[in-house]
Amino acid sequence: MKKNKVLMGSAALALTILLAACGSKSSDTAKKTSIRVMSSDIINTMDPGLATDVISGQAMDNTYAGLYRFEGKTLKPDMAKSMATVSKDQKTYTFHLRNAKWSDGKQVTAGDFVYAWKRAIDPKTKSEYAYIFSGIQNADAIIAGKKAPSTLGVKALNKTTLQVKLDKVMPYFEKMIALQTFDPIEKSNVEKWGSKYGTSSKTLTFNGPYVMKKWQGSDNKWTQTKNPKYWNAKNVKVDTLKYQVVKDPSTALNLYQDNKLDDVVVSGNNAQQMQNDPSYTNIPKTATYYLEMNGNNNPIFKNLKVRQAMSLAVNRKEFIKKVLGNGSVPISTVVPSKMFYSKDGKDFTTEADKAVKKDTTYNLKQAKKLFAEGMKEMGKTSANFSLLSDDTEAAKSTLEYLQNALEKVSGPNAKLTVTTKSVPFKTRLQLSADRKFDMVVTAWSADFPDAISFLDLFTTGAAYNDGEWSNKTYDNAVKASKGSDAISTTKRWNDLQTAAQTLTKDMGVVPLYQLGEAHLIRTSVKGMQSCPNGMVNFVGATNNK
Repeated sequence: MKKNKVLMGSAALALTILLAACGSKSSDTAKKTSIRVMSSDIINTMDPGLATDVISGQAMDNTYAGLYRFEGKTLKPDMAKSMATVSKDQKTYTFHLRNAKWSDGKQVTAGDFVYAWKRAIDPKTKSEYAYIFSGIQNADAIIAGKKAPSTLGVKALNKTTLQVKLDKVMPYFEKMIALQTFDPIEKSNVEKWGSKYGTSSKTLTFNGPYVMKKWQGSDNKWTQTKNPKYWNAKNVKVDTLKYQVVKDPSTALNLYQDNKLDDVVVSGNNAQQMQNDPSYTNIPKTATYYLEMNGNNNPIFKNLKVRQAMSLAVNRKEFIKKVLGNGSVPISTVVPSKMFYSKDGKDFTTEADKAVKKDTTYNLKQAKKLFAEGMKEMGKTSANFSLLSDDTEAAKSTLEYLQNALEKVSGPNAKLTVTTKSVPFKTRLQLSADRKFDMVVTAWSADFPDAISFLDLFTTGAAYNDGEWSNKTYDNAVKASKGSDAISTTKRWNDLQTAAQTLTKDMGVVPLYQLGEAHLIRTSVKGMQSCPNGMVNFVGATNNK
């Protein structure tokens, strides 16, 4: 496709010269190109320090540039000129920045990174992602309120040289900093707009492939336009990305067939009906869905047997076939497959699945037995809880299926009643963060391709441990993988295996499925790269329609 584009460009140039010689206008410009993309919901925030979801993350991946960027599975320098220089003890990273500009014309400096990182970890910012700085010098003490944010181990040696010091070896550090939380921001914007920063495009400047204009936080449509000041603008082939929120798969299909969108996600019957269409493609995602239970809000989930019963009552294969129909696959741990590998190439989930497969394999008879035993242990004959999820049509179908499946654990001496609650995505995130739920259908998409990106979530007191599950064996395994065993590939692997298996065996969460997204993408669209951090990289993408 690139070769064809070069040839077409050469022909166009020759034709322009010929027309100019004949007295015709020579100011004709190439036709503007766009990709029209479906989004499942609105952007929650454009503040890198506050973003927690994939929708906001994608919007920022398009418009901001961090030190590195994933191009498919390959991690490459973005604002950095090259990969970092690393000290012998693997605790000091030095980055040399490109001569890059913000969309307002100001230089992107090492100080912009320093400010962004120290702001994100500052307790006053109330970033739910502050925990991810753990391992950078003084980060843990700052999070605990024992040291000032200014002591974080990140320093601008000069305008274009950034130095980061770590408290401990972090094998995943370079993959981690491609996350939007580590993007630079301009201090002057934050100071000017205060709490309004990140809530509309007028409060922002951008240094990435695209810029946003005329966006307000509640908009169901937004457009991102090519940023001529981006250092790699020559490889940004598509002029505009046009997003539209669509929550109903049937509506998505209609918009695609009416030529109003170029990339839509379909599911259920719609996905199955379109499987033979040339535009149909299934994209495996490094995202897993699971049920999180809040024992503090509903005490029945403090009982292990009740939690185990919830897992065994779900026929994951049937659920995926009847409800999702999108290429998703059942899982036994929260860590996705085809993401994290051992030094000899073994998939992390292969070993874990063997140990805990029975804990997630449909067995209604055993589920009923465990539920009855758990209820007896609690001195109860009946229980009820509310199951929370989003308000998309796919989410509502999921709720209906799970409600029916879970209630089947009821027996003569133990009855379960499940009610459902559908709310907008943003509301579901807030209810989860506030711990105001009994059980929630939730998900996590990889921040970077390492098992710790998922397993870090469920340690005692962790920001995203919304169910507030706690297990010492789990905590110790995660701690060792990030501390004493971090420098040993084998020991760290074993620690993470212990953690993943413990989480499932104790049913800290109920693993459901790894997401496979069924897309209809116009055959004219090429080069959209799905990355292991859950983002789509549009640099290099084309739409030659």
